[in-house]
Amino acid sequence: MRLMLVVLRFDQKRIIVIKLVDHTDDNIEENSMLNSIRLSRIIPPMIIGLAVVGWMMYRQLDLEELSKISWSTSIFFWVFMAGMMYVIRHMFYSWRMRIMTDKEFSWPKSLELIVLWEFASSVSPTSVGGSGVALFLLAQEKLSTAKTVSIVLYSMVIDTIFFVVSLPLLYLVLGAIMIRPGMQSLTDLDGFGYTFFGVILFMSLYGAVFFYGLFVNPNTIKSILLFFSKWEILKRFRSDLEKTAEDVVATSKEMQEKTMGYHAKAMLATTGAWVFRFLAINCIILAFVEDTPFDFYNQLLIMARAETMHVTTAFTPTPGGAGVAEYLFGGYYIDYVPEGIASLVALVWRIITYYSYLIVGAIIIPIWIREVMIRRSKIQESKGF
Repeated sequence: MRLMLVVLRFDQKRIIVIKLVDHTDDNIEENSMLNSIRLSRIIPPMIIGLAVVGWMMYRQLDLEELSKISWSTSIFFWVFMAGMMYVIRHMFYSWRMRIMTDKEFSWPKSLELIVLWEFASSVSPTSVGGSGVALFLLAQEKLSTAKTVSIVLYSMVIDTIFFVVSLPLLYLVLGAIMIRPGMQSLTDLDGFGYTFFGVILFMSLYGAVFFYGLFVNPNTIKSILLFFSKWEILKRFRSDLEKTAEDVVATSKEMQEKTMGYHAKAMLATTGAWVFRFLAINCIILAFVEDTPFDFYNQLLIMARAETMHVTTAFTPTPGGAGVAEYLFGGYYIDYVPEGIASLVALVWRIITYYSYLIVGAIIIPIWIREVMIRRSKIQESKGF
């Protein structure tokens, strides 16, 4: 038996159902998942994103504003620092992977798997995500089913805790202006504001449910999943839901045995990964807008807007939010970035934080797939196939 496919997802956006298949379905499912991370999938998001940036530059790029940019060492320093923010973010995620696997993965293996995970997310719509491929990756690394499920469920819980705790704190410090420029109070809510609070409410509800299921009473979640498995409309997922119900209970037992130190380190790694992800935008704005205020309040506001923008675009239908993120960037930072260069700044931001994973993933994926194929061949030879 082998852990293979995720139907739904457990993180900020969706729910996961784990499917176990026997050897007769093995190759079909594995080939399908390998096909889902093929290199040709980097083409659509790159075309979409670059097309939107090109269209925005055609409409908005102001040569006068562009000429005001002083191409000094300061620009290259802050662009370099933006890149370093993402390197540090990657290290935090790799550290979290090592924590959650009880150091079953080495640092190089953790770094590699996070690249593959991010690549899968980059070529999938944000409303679909790359968790299905991510679980497939973990399964190929021979983690047990219980360990794999616990990583996914616990990642969902602590990611949700970060957002549910940090966003209200940022709102208390900064006020409604953190949601979008010009918003002074909740009476100024518009479509983006309602979307933002809707996503936060949804995250809070299912985060609370799964926290309760993992750490308080897993039998409740088991009962809910078994209840849904009886619905006729979910008939095709019945066996998956029933198996997941059992896995949740097993995962809960494993998580409840963890020490407070384990949870503290996992939460620290999660917080570090998200904070450094958002700080990349601070560095990029500092690079291209010389008069950007460097005080704590304004830098915190820029970071908070990045977090708000991430939440608001959680259900983007395009791969990795391509096109949508570039388009929205200028609106979220119109009070910091002149409209005439917003498209250029957005392009640099996406090159560092998005296209970089497409490029690095394109280099690593063929190597990883070759390792998987060699490993699979050796297993089949040992079994006499």
